[in-house]
Amino acid sequence: MKAIRTLLFVLGLSLWAGAFAADGPVKVVYHLSEGLAQASRAMNNIRNHLDADPTAKIVVVAHGPGIEFLLEGAKDTKGQSYAGSIGDLANRGVQFRVCNNTLVARGIAKEKVVLEATVVPSGVAEVARLQAREGYVYLHP
Repeated sequence: MKAIRTLLFVLGLSLWAGAFAADGPVKVVYHLSEGLAQASRAMNNIRNHLDADPTAKIVVVAHGPGIEFLLEGAKDTKGQSYAGSIGDLANRGVQFRVCNNTLVARGIAKEKVVLEATVVPSGVAEVARLQAREGYVYLHP
């Protein structure tokens, strides 16, 4: 009887663990809201992330000061354009999303956003949607 209970426990534990094992790539949303220094850290983190796990599905969502690096002509603190890094990461499957609320509040035309980025209605709503509806893990570099 004890052996049967142990066996049932092990089977139950296996089923429980299997329910939490995700199929497919790890999905991650990087949330950027702090400006160029955070964007530079995030770009390095994302490159390292993809080097370690090339199958990861990564979405970058930016709002507030976090959108700065996704505007045409943006440069990092060393004077280097973000365009090359954004293009390289987009070619590796990274998606970039920019908050329309921020664009409207700051009077920035959508045409100023780099071509690799998609404008979404709300950055924070997009982060929440990705987490709650699509199972993305949240990272705030």
